[in-house]
Amino acid sequence: MRFLWAGLGTICVGLGVIGAFLPLLPTVPFLLLATFLFANSSPRLHNWIVSHRHFGPMIEDWTRSGAIRPRAKRLATLSIVAVFAISLVAGVSPLILAIQAIVLGCVLLFIWTRPNG
Repeated sequence: MRFLWAGLGTICVGLGVIGAFLPLLPTVPFLLLATFLFANSSPRLHNWIVSHRHFGPMIEDWTRSGAIRPRAKRLATLSIVAVFAISLVAGVSPLILAIQAIVLGCVLLFIWTRPNG
């Protein structure tokens, strides 16, 4: 079972890294999931991710106080706006745009109501 959890954690880290460059894929949720999976599978991998130069501070902010750093909030907002703009330009149906606006609006509300890291 430990190998399965470690493998899933590794996949989550990969998706988190990809998400750092693609606006449609979130980074932090995948890293938080990887942290959980590593904590239950491998102390070495868990220590690696929480002490990582780039990932560690985000994970620590969230674990300690549910905080998201202002830069991450701004990047998330820009990504969400870009996704919605692409949908508008692509001519997505009004019903889908309405659903997308509600969901993305809720995501933005959640992000911006978290304390700053």
